[in-house]
Amino acid sequence: MKVGGIIFAIGAAFFILISGIYWLVSRDPIGTTALALCGGLAILVAFYVLYTSKRLSPMPEDRMNAEVDEADPEYGFYSPHSWWPLFLGFSCVVVVFGLVFAVWLIVLGVVLLMLSIIGWVFEYYRGDFAH
Repeated sequence: MKVGGIIFAIGAAFFILISGIYWLVSRDPIGTTALALCGGLAILVAFYVLYTSKRLSPMPEDRMNAEVDEADPEYGFYSPHSWWPLFLGFSCVVVVFGLVFAVWLIVLGVVLLMLSIIGWVFEYYRGDFAH
């Protein structure tokens, strides 16, 4: 975790430096604000990761003498055949179009969004891939 925190701290310094350079070159307040906020978010993540790494025992990624077998082999589960993320993304697009064009599209998008989330959560409880 310590290495990840250091990487985020370097990223934060980079974005803050670039935001200053960007302001000097372009005088664009929107881009400068976006870069500065990106640096601020990187500071938040770096602080959290570095603070948490002090409270935990060193992970295998942080030790130079660690073996490959010491790392956690399970990083989670991703369904390679799921179509639900596509429907979820389509539902989000409908909600955003509703913000632009009409309120009834927001309602339709939220309904589709809820159905997509329910389908994604419960896809392994029914059908061919039920456990």
